[in-house]
Order: sequence, then structure tokens, then C-alpha cells
Amino acid sequence: MPKEIQIIVEFRNVGFQIGAAKILDGLNLQIEQGETLVLLGESGCGKTTTLKLINRLIEPTSGEVFVEGKSTMDWDAIKLRRKIGYVLQEAGLFPHFSVERNIALVPSLENWDEAKKRERVLEMLELIGLSPQKFAKRFPHELSGGQRQRVGVARALAANPDLLLLDEPFGALDPITRMNLQREFIALIKELDKTAVFVTHDLREAMFLGSRIALMDKGRIALLETPENFIKSEELLAKVYLETIMSAN
Repeated sequence: MPKEIQIIVEFRNVGFQIGAAKILDGLNLQIEQGETLVLLGESGCGKTTTLKLINRLIEPTSGEVFVEGKSTMDWDAIKLRRKIGYVLQEAGLFPHFSVERNIALVPSLENWDEAKKRERVLEMLELIGLSPQKFAKRFPHELSGGQRQRVGVARALAANPDLLLLDEPFGALDPITRMNLQREFIALIKELDKTAVFVTHDLREAMFLGSRIALMDKGRIALLETPENFIKSEELLAKVYLETIMSAN
């Protein structure tokens, strides 16, 4: 018997604009449990705006966004954000917090007891391949870029959210570190059975990480396909985008 598809996030005719400038225009999208959906496109196409609408960092000017079947406008914004992991480029760690305190941020806000928090921090550090004895007491400035990104992922996972949002998390890293973290990310997401929405402007990264790729253009989804079908697509926008990216690399 086929597994029932569960929709974790849904956009229904969503628009977002600032003044007269339309950032998103009639966006419709469903994100399924367990998939890694990549939002791909050039700067200004609406990728990060789409991501921020999911955890209500911003609110739609038209239409509705649903998380777990409930409109984001009906969620308590703080509760919604705490149940969704969020990873930024450069990790977004608090510089005056140690590694362990950064990882324990959401569990602390959720009033976990100290023993449970400490156990979770140790578990997360082991999961991302950083020795707790060596790294727990360090501060972000004492870490390499790749280590900071690992800690950012650990912090996003610490409260065990079902959904992760990642906004170009590996974009500022050198190519070798980036490739290694991409591999680690795929393995981690599969092992933990998480749903992820991943923003990038890098076609190769999208092809490597995504179970589906949404190509965005001018606030709309121009193409939504698996990587295999995406690369074969005859859609004009996809072809133009592929040619542009390939010629630039």
C-alpha cells in the first residue's frame, strides 16, 4: 500500500509586496513531508521571501500560508518559529554565546531542564561531527566557517523540529568545505527524516540536494520538478537559466 503523502507547508495564491513592488505574485506550492524542496533562482526572484513567510518572519499581503494544515496567521508567531529550524548563511550564531549555549537556545526558551539540555547539546555535537570536549566551550570566532555552519545546523535541529528552513547556508564557504557539508546535510536529513526547504542560486547545489526543485522567476514558480526532470525540461525559462549558470561557471 503506497505511503500517504502529507503536506507540511502549503502556499495558496500568496502575494507579497512592498509599496507598489510585487515580490511574490500568486504563489501556489505544496511541500511534502520528508522532502528537500530547493527554491532556486537569481537574486530578487522571491526565494528568501518565500522562506520567511513559512515561519511568519513576514506576513503575506494576499493569500494564505499553511503549516501543518493551519494558517500561519492563526499560529502564535513565537511558537511557530520555535518549532521550525532556521539556518542562515554564516550560521547567524550569537557571538557572545558559547557553542553549547548557541545550540541550546531553543531548548532554553522552551524551559528544558539543565540535564536534558546538556544531553541534547552533546548529542547534537556528536551528530555534526564536532567533539563536545573540544568544541562545546568555544565561541563562534574560534571556529572555522564550516564549523560555524555545522553548529548552525545543530542549533536548528536541537529542539527536534520536523521542518528546517535553510537560506543559502553554504554560500559563503570555500568549494571543498561546501561540498563536504552538502554531503553531510543530505545524510543527516535522511537519517533524521526531516522536511527541508533550501534556498540557493546555485544550480549544482540544487541538483545535488533537492528531491524537487522550484525555479522561481519574478515572484512566481516557473518550473517545479525532480532534479532528473528539471535538467531535461524543455521549458524556455529553465533552458535560459541553465545556459546562464553553465556559462558563468
